[in-house]
Formats: sequence, structure tokens, C-alpha cells
Amino acid sequence: EVVELKDGDQARILCCNCGIKIQPNQLNMCLGCVKSKVDISLGISKQVTIFYCRGCGRYQKPPWITAALESVELMALCLKKIRGLNKVKLVDASWIWTEPHSRRLKVKLKIQKEVFNNAIIEQTFVVEFIVGNQQCPDCQKSYTEHTWESVVQVRQKVRHKRTFLWLEQLLIKHNVCEKVINIRDQPDGLDFYFPSKSLGQHMVNFLESVIPVRSKFSKKLITQDDRSNTYRYKYTWCSEIPPVCKDDLVVLNKRMCASMGGISPLLLCIKVSNLIMLIDPNTMQRVQVSAKAFWRDAPIVVCGRKQLRSVI
Repeated sequence: EVVELKDGDQARILCCNCGIKIQPNQLNMCLGCVKSKVDISLGISKQVTIFYCRGCGRYQKPPWITAALESVELMALCLKKIRGLNKVKLVDASWIWTEPHSRRLKVKLKIQKEVFNNAIIEQTFVVEFIVGNQQCPDCQKSYTEHTWESVVQVRQKVRHKRTFLWLEQLLIKHNVCEKVINIRDQPDGLDFYFPSKSLGQHMVNFLESVIPVRSKFSKKLITQDDRSNTYRYKYTWCSEIPPVCKDDLVVLNKRMCASMGGISPLLLCIKVSNLIMLIDPNTMQRVQVSAKAFWRDAPIVVCGRKQLRSVI
């Protein structure tokens, strides 16, 4: 029997899988059967390894970046590591919660792809990321000698380190030691090692802006090449913190008392910042001592907080 088609009608065929009538296509299958038979995620990595440095807490992108768990930065890093993802259209990506100590990260992806003319398939699957341990180059340098270029030696020659402890909090707050290679404990302070001269100079400038330190600079020749006229130095700054802390009782010399208008030589330190604030316990007169004036006249600390009593 011959069936005549009207104008505008299109011949239909049966799906080779389920038998329903469909318009002809390259696969001779309906869209539902195509979704069940065709896997558009084929060729996309389902398990990927990313590297994490336990020393500084950064991930390898490259370069090494800092990213919190389930953050946008970490999501961008993970998506970049998936092979074959550029062959499909990414619709959505979301985190699946995992235990922080499991060393596993799971991302739920939703992708789309056109399999034949005007037929777009959408599929959802999970990609697992294994977090491996690997040292970054900066942490490797911290365990190797002769990798630092500048060192800042911070010292305070007192029994108690109240001013020094306050300075440590400022360094953490302003993130001054972000690029430090190594920190070594010394009897009277700390040594900060940096990979370049500019970073060491930056820390010295910060110290001089928050506390009246006295800094000495020196450099040592390590290697030289006369043919190419290149030299390599190691730079050292020694910054000394004044031995005066808050609630210390100090004695000024005659020259310093005269420069401050004849103030009493026995004063109490009430604040240490870029200037040292002193107060006369009898007249309640306050004076400020700069770093230059302090290191020139060097007031003597006669007793500290433990030797004093508060009187109301």
C-alpha cells in the first residue's frame, strides 16, 4: 500500500530500540534511548589527583595558591585539572561534602552535549579528587642552606619580652612575614630569613614605623664573576628593640631632662609604640621620646612591673 504524504508532512521511522515513531536521525533512536545508551561523559576524567603542601597549606595549580575547603578558588583549580571537560558544555558544578581528614574531594558536575542535529543531552556525574602531599619549592628552600639572601635579626636584651611579644602580634596581623623562608629562635630574639633583599628591607621599614628600633646594615660577598661583572651578596639587618617595656621605671640623665623642660628624672613608661611615652608619677606630666633621642641618651631601667606595686 502506497501512502501519499501531504505538503509539509515528514516521513517518520520507528526507533530501533523502543519502536516509537520518530523523525529520522543519524542514530535512528529516540531521545530517551539516546540518553540511556550514549554516555557523553566518556573521555572525561572521573578521578583526579591534586597536590597539597602541608608546610604552607597551598595547592599546586601551578603556581601554588592558597584556597580554603569548598571555596571558589579550589573549585576553579579542580575544574582545570579535569581532562576532557573542554569538549562538553559545563552547566553546573557543586561540592559534595566529605570528611576533612579523608583526603578526598568530590565535585558534582552537570554537562550538556549535542549528539546529533538539534538533540542535546544533559548528564550529571561525580568526579573524585585525591589530595596528595607534595612540598612546594618555597618549603623545599627552607630546609636547604644558602637559599636565603637577606636576614633580619630582631633582638631585645631584657628578661621579660613584653614589647617583643606585642611586636610578634603586629607581624601576624599585618602579614609581614608571609614570604619568609625560615624563622630561627635565638637567645635574645628571632632571625627572619627572606629570599630577596627587598623583602628584608620591607620588614625593617615596618619595624621602624611601629617601634623605636636601632638597625645596623651589613652585607657579605658570596660569589663574584669578573667576566660578566655579576656579584652575589647576603644582606643582614640587626634591629635592636629598646629595653624599655610598659610599666617600667626609668631614670633620665641631666641632658635628657634639660631637653624636656627640666622634667623629673624618675619617670614611668606607660606606652611603647613608634614613640616611647613617659609620665611623671608626681606631676602627671607626660613626655614623648623618639628613637633617635632614646638611643643617643639611653635612659636606665631601674625596675620592672614585678618590682612595683599599684597604689590607689
